[in-house]
Formats: sequence, structure tokens, C-alpha cells
Amino acid sequence: MGRFLFLLGLLLAAAVDISSAGNVTYDGRSLIIDGQHKILFSGSIHYPRSTPQMWPSLIAKAKAGGLDVIETLVFWNLHEPQPGQFDFSGRRDIVRFIKEIQAQGLYACIRIGPFIEGEWSYGGLPFWLHDIPGIVYRSDNEPFKYQMQKFVSKIVSMMKTEKLYASQGGPIILSQIENEYGMIEAAFREKGPPYVRWAAEMAVGLQTGVPWVMCKQNDAPDPVINACNGRRCGETFPGPNSPNKPAIWTENWTSFYQVYGDEPDIRSAEDIAFHVALFIAKKGSYVNYYMYHGGTNFGRTASAYILTSYYDQAPLDEYGLFRQPKWGHLKELHTAIKLCMDPLLSGVCSTMALGQSQQAFVYGVNSVDCAAFLVNNDTRKNVVVTFQDSLYELPPKSISILPDCKTEAFNTAKVSTQYSTRAVETSQKLDSIEKWGEYKEAIPTFEDTSLRENMLLEHMNTTKDISDYLWYTFSFQNDFSDAEYLLNVTSSAHVLHAFVNGAFVGYTHGSFKTKTPILESKVTLNNGTNHISLLSGMVGLPDSGPYLERRVAGVRSVMVKGEHEIKDFTSYSWGYQVGLLGEKLQVYTDIGSSKIQWNTYGSSTHQRLTWYKTVFDAPAGKEPVALNLESMGKGEAWVNGQSIGRYWVSFLTQKGSPSQTWYSVPRSLLKPTDNLLIILEEENGYPLGISIDTISITKVCGHVSESHLPPVISWRGQNKTEPNYNKKHHGRRPKVQLRCPPGRSISSILFSSYGTPTGDCGSYALGSCHSSHSLATVEEACLGKRICSFPVWSQKFGDDPCPGILKTLLVDAQCT
Repeated sequence: MGRFLFLLGLLLAAAVDISSAGNVTYDGRSLIIDGQHKILFSGSIHYPRSTPQMWPSLIAKAKAGGLDVIETLVFWNLHEPQPGQFDFSGRRDIVRFIKEIQAQGLYACIRIGPFIEGEWSYGGLPFWLHDIPGIVYRSDNEPFKYQMQKFVSKIVSMMKTEKLYASQGGPIILSQIENEYGMIEAAFREKGPPYVRWAAEMAVGLQTGVPWVMCKQNDAPDPVINACNGRRCGETFPGPNSPNKPAIWTENWTSFYQVYGDEPDIRSAEDIAFHVALFIAKKGSYVNYYMYHGGTNFGRTASAYILTSYYDQAPLDEYGLFRQPKWGHLKELHTAIKLCMDPLLSGVCSTMALGQSQQAFVYGVNSVDCAAFLVNNDTRKNVVVTFQDSLYELPPKSISILPDCKTEAFNTAKVSTQYSTRAVETSQKLDSIEKWGEYKEAIPTFEDTSLRENMLLEHMNTTKDISDYLWYTFSFQNDFSDAEYLLNVTSSAHVLHAFVNGAFVGYTHGSFKTKTPILESKVTLNNGTNHISLLSGMVGLPDSGPYLERRVAGVRSVMVKGEHEIKDFTSYSWGYQVGLLGEKLQVYTDIGSSKIQWNTYGSSTHQRLTWYKTVFDAPAGKEPVALNLESMGKGEAWVNGQSIGRYWVSFLTQKGSPSQTWYSVPRSLLKPTDNLLIILEEENGYPLGISIDTISITKVCGHVSESHLPPVISWRGQNKTEPNYNKKHHGRRPKVQLRCPPGRSISSILFSSYGTPTGDCGSYALGSCHSSHSLATVEEACLGKRICSFPVWSQKFGDDPCPGILKTLLVDAQCT
């Protein structure tokens, strides 16, 4: 009992206010904060991918999940959209975000970059850098280094002014310079290594009083720490490049970014837990989950082809709801590892083979303070191993954690936390024709343009990232004798719409992995003057790779082919219009919307590139709100003047479904009534099919067997030689634990079986063994309650339905 109280005391101590960090140093074992070595769990929450109103809840949920640190990137192009013009308001208020982390008693890590990648447009670099003569990004290049140092110094100065570094009593314990540069360093040849050394020296020279890291940079110069990014850093990380540096994992990908046309990348809670436990077992001391909450790529901030929803499969989903069992399983993992804190940080590590694919990592201080990680690398079968004269059964690809080298507190493959189901409920259908207005975007001709060149201009350098769109126009006299013509356009933009004499004639688009196909469309030409208008579109700017400043996009060649003649208009007199007229008029705002004439929906022939307008009321309650755009094609949506992001519902996955259908509308953007909704539709969307929906957790399910371990919070060190060791008391049994969201309670038990139910929480059925008391017993214990805990124990069900057989309890409950 004394050992348990000691360990519990450590956990309680870890839960107190840690926001005033003090002195931060490091050695070969870990970061050292105020003289104490630390094993830290961190989670990425990016301040501009949510709203200030969401930050307190997100940070609180991260803390409840066992995190010690909140990590964020810093977004240069968001803060300095034009040279010397800074914006730190609203979602950009990084100081407010860091102070909220501090207020909740957590540490902070800021990854300044300022190149960040992060699936953020242009990797976070402001596009105006492109216009600086002689600039080469991320290289030993004086123009770039000058601008980079100015911005990094600006951010550091802000943090110092607000006393946010740990050395000043603030929460920031770690900073990052550059990002994954080691992946492209060789492309810069002799200009790469000097840049790395300069970046490290520049950062350290800013004297923040806290360590700096470089991720995926094995040659990070001292004293900068080289860190790992990836899914399997316990297996792939070669380790610190100095024995005096700790092992740090800056990005443990909880799923992966998603692009239009792809299905979501699902990474299981078990896999994440295994690799975290392995990294810690191998002397890792800092793990950051990328992302812990992904959030939303509002506006035009997503990089090329990236969805508006970002890392929705993270432990906290896009809306900030718990993604179970991922959140709960990792919380159990953190608790188990923190029970091992003293031997992990003070003990000597030894390893021993337990089998062909099994081994133990043992940390010992003395005969009392001992912790062990038992690893089974076999992916196919359960294995029984002998460790210190006791037998332990390890599931495939799993790690068991023994905080006292005797008792299993946690196994990475045994999920005891609940599974949850996210549901969508329609609050308001926007299906009334009378409530919709439409405004057709003008299709410009050469005569409408003022920017003209006798060549095809590059898209990104022409738009300067103020719009996704660039019109290419030209006019010509038709002197062909042919009856049929073919318009042939080669483009390196993401999408291309073609119009001839104002009529739509063709469309093509690329994907994240493939270039945009050549557009070839049969066209009808007038006798005399003909107007060709090509709309080039980008779905985000590129965010990675060397020489980003050299990337090109837009129309590359144009030909009109007749049966007997081909005319090449590539070198011709071209007129350009940056952006759409509706963007220039800001029709998505109250003021801009009131200045144009909106027609009744459907009052004239449909046209691609149409703006739609309606109003809606905020749904009752507090559940997250989303816009269902399943009936639309491609475009962008605004609510009360704020862009909630691009949509591309028509780009289907191989399974025939959109990559994203629901688009988050933070409640802080909404008024009680008359919220202005503006939709820019590029294709043939049907706005009457749009609805305002709410998102909530409506079902929770537990699936726990007798072989599962009890909740980690009930763990206590026990001596296996004690005579009553096997007489487990009620508190140390495996349990099904159900928890409805606040404001909801368990209204019905949809399924309950104690015995051998088949399937899992996604699909289940009664097995050959089933207690007839399963449903009634669970209903009596759980109905009407928000939180319900039920031991997997035959005595709770009145009898044993099948003696000698391993039994499972599966309960699926409705939350109302």
C-alpha cells in the first residue's frame, strides 16, 4: 500500500500547476525543469485552426488526457501578410493562446520555423518573399536569412515582452527552428549545411533561456537538439547526435493529413500506444502527438489539395469532441508511464531477451524502485513470456507496462476505454427557393482586362496569393475553314475552366499525386471575333520541397485545332484578371452583399461560377455546428463574412464518396438569427440541398474481456508472493466504463452481452455463451446516469453462463 500511495502522490504532484517552469536545461536523459528530469507528453493544437472561444476547452481536454505540454506551429504568412504589416488578432492571437496554456497549468512548445510545412499554404512562408530579388528560400542566402531572422526575432521578442519563456516564469520550455530540413538539405548542395549552422546559431543567439530543437535534422549543431518525426520513432530514430542530448519525438502522427479524393487515414489507438511505449522504453523522454486536435483550415489556408478538415481522426476531433477510444487509451498509457517515472528517470536501464521477438526493458534504482516494459514484436500471435519468475501473456505487437516489475498496469493492445459514435442531426434544411439569391460571376473577355502581356504568365506570381483564381483571356478572328474545332489547353494549375464566347466548354483538374490532364474540348466558333476565357484555379499553394520559390502553375500552352489547321496561341496577346469579380466586391460580407443585385434562385439558366446567398438561424444548444454541402460541387463558403474554407464535394474517393461532406462552423461565428451564408459554387451544385447540422456523441460502447487489465487509475503495486494476491477485490477487476457527453445521459442499452459476444463495438451479435441477465443487470446499473462503470465479473450477473471459458462484456448504450 505504501508503494501505491507513493506512486499516487507522484501523479498528484504532476497534476499541480506546472506553468511557471523556471530554468530549463537538458542532459542525455531528458529535459530538466527547475532541476528535475521530466518525461513529458505533448499535443499539437494549432491556434489558427480553431477559435479563441474553443481554446480553453481544447486545452482542458488535453490536460485531462494526461498531457503536460501544448505544442503549436507559428504561422508567418498569417501574421505578416505584407512586409512589416503584422496581425495578431482573433485566431492569430498567439500570446492569448500561450497565456491560456499557462492559465491551465501546462507547458508550451512553440515551433517557430518559420518554414513550417504543416499542410499550411506555402509552408507558412508569406508569398511576398517571392518578389525579393535574388532570394532562395531555406538556403545560405542573405535575402532569405535577413527576412527569416527578422520574423523569428519578432516572435521571440513578443514572447519575452509577455514573459512567456520558462526562464521568465512563463510556460514555454522548448522552441523549434526550421522544420524537417534534413529531408531536402542535399538539394541545396554547398548552401545547405551553412544554412543549418546559421539557423541554429541565430536561434540560440536570441537567448530565450530554453532549449531549441530541429526535427529530422540528424546534424543539428550543438546545443540544438535533433528530434524525430514519424509514426515509429521507437524503431526508426537513430537517436540524439550527442550523448548529452535527450531523445525527443516532435511529431507522432495520430493519423495523417487527408487530400481531396482520398479516404481518411485511420491509425489505431493500439498502434499509437505501442510506439509511444517503445520510445519511452528506449529512453525517449518527450513525445508530441501531431495532431492532438487538428481543427479546421479556415479560408484559403490549406496547402495544395489538402482538405478543410485537418486531422479529424486525432484524439480530439475537428470539433473538439473526444475521439474514442484513442483519447482514453492514450490517457491510460500516460498514467501507466507516469507510475514508472522514478525508475525511468533515475534507474539504470537493462535489456533482456524473452523470446525470438520478445524483450524486456528494465529500469531499476534499487530492489523497490523498478519498472519494466515487456515487448512482443510478433504481429501474429499471443506469446507467454517468463520475466522474473512470473508468466505474462502478451498479445501480438504489444507492450505491457509493469510499474513495479511485477504487476501489469497497462498493455498497449488491450483497449478498456469506451468507443464513441459521432452522429449528425439536421437542425435546418435550406430548401426554400424564396430564401436563396444568386449572383452570376461575370466571364471576362480580353477587352475587360487591364493587365496584359504577350505571353502566358505564371499563376502564383501573378495572383500573389490574394485569390485562388486567375483569368487568362484572349480574342482572335476566326479565319478557319473547318467546321469543327478542338480547344487544347495544357495547365499546371489544380483546376481549369474553359469558356468560349461566354459559354462553358470544358473542365479538368489534377490531384495531389497527378498533374492536371490536358483539356481538350470540341468548340463552336463564331465567324469573326471569338473570345476565349480560361479560369485557372489553385486549391492551396505547395507547402514542401526544395526551391519552393521556383514552383510554377497556371496555363502553359493553348491551341485551337481545326481539321486542316492548328493555331498556337501560347505566344499571343493575353489579358489577365486576378481573382473573381465577386471577391473584389466582397459579396460574402454584409456590406458587399447589399451592394449587388441578387436574383431569385433559378430565375435564369444555370451557370458555372455562381454565388448563392441565404440566411439561417443558429441551432439551439451547444453542440458543434456544421454545414452539410453534400449537394454541392466545388467552391468556398462564408458565414457572416468569415470563410469556413474551401469545399470540393464532387471529388470522390475510390469508394465513390466525398472526402469531406460536413464543414465546421464555429459557434463563435454565429448570431442567434439571420446568419449570412454565402456560397461560391464553381460547378453545378444544388444549394437547396444544403442543411445546417449539429454534431454530437450519441452512442458509447464498451468491449472488455476478463483478460483485460483493470483501469490504470486503480493500479497499486502488489507482491505476488502475498497469499491473497489472486483474490482480486472489486476495484481491481477489468471494467466497462461508459461516459456520455455533458448534458446527456444513458437513455437506453442497445446491446448487452456477458459471455462470448461476436464482433466489436462497430458490429456485434450474441455468441454461443450469453448470460440471460446481461441486459437487465446493465440497465439497472446504468440507465439515467451520465457515467456508468461495470466490472467484468460473473457474480455481478448472478451466475457464470459458461464456466472455464474466457468471457467478455460488450455494452452499447444510447446517450440522450
